[in-house]
Amino acid sequence: MNSALKATGVGRRYGAQEVLHDFSLTIEPGSFEALMGPSGSGKSTFLHLAAGLLSADAGSIEVGGVEVTALGDAAATRFRRRHVGVVFQAFNLLNERTVRENVLLPLVLESRRNARDPKAAARVDGLLERVGLVGQGAKRPEELSGGEQQRVAIARALVAEPEIVLADEPTGNLDSRSAKSVCELLKSVNETERSALLVVTHDPVVAACARTVHFLKDGRIAASHPTNGDAAFVSAKYLETYR
Repeated sequence: MNSALKATGVGRRYGAQEVLHDFSLTIEPGSFEALMGPSGSGKSTFLHLAAGLLSADAGSIEVGGVEVTALGDAAATRFRRRHVGVVFQAFNLLNERTVRENVLLPLVLESRRNARDPKAAARVDGLLERVGLVGQGAKRPEELSGGEQQRVAIARALVAEPEIVLADEPTGNLDSRSAKSVCELLKSVNETERSALLVVTHDPVVAACARTVHFLKDGRIAASHPTNGDAAFVSAKYLETYR
């Protein structure tokens, strides 16, 4: 079986600054893992590379056995719609569309299904129920709280049943109560959906929801640890890695 994601020797520069250097990471199907590191360490850069939103200067990234780094822009876009779900810190929802339409959008853009397809409708309804938004499908995103909007974004990322969901600081714009709720949701959907999940975060509480945490330092993975759901342990290992 192919890995959900496999990065090998990845490098990325911004001008003279080398952000990622010989970065390697493998994520198995169905796993839930977190990536931590100081601001500017390259966490979000790696997620954008894995999603095909940026191109790598060196190395390769495979998703489900397909080398994303070898795809052109158009092919990467098509591949991402079907195989990679992305959750952004800023939600990136379309306010001119309803909650239901936002969740359905990846399937519509891929032209596999449309709003009248009963299977697509059932998938959307099931996801809205799973993320706690039953009865909210006709609302616009701006009518929802920040935590509810992030739940919509998570449902949208899952709708196409991707190999992996990449979440970039998914609780960064939320208050602590909403952040805890989203963290619990991520853990729950990882247990019920087939998609692997990689979360970039600066928050040890969020990282502790994952099974494994990876620490990014000097452009590569410096250490990896099982979290055992212990935020204090994650905090201690973070300080140990970056002191």
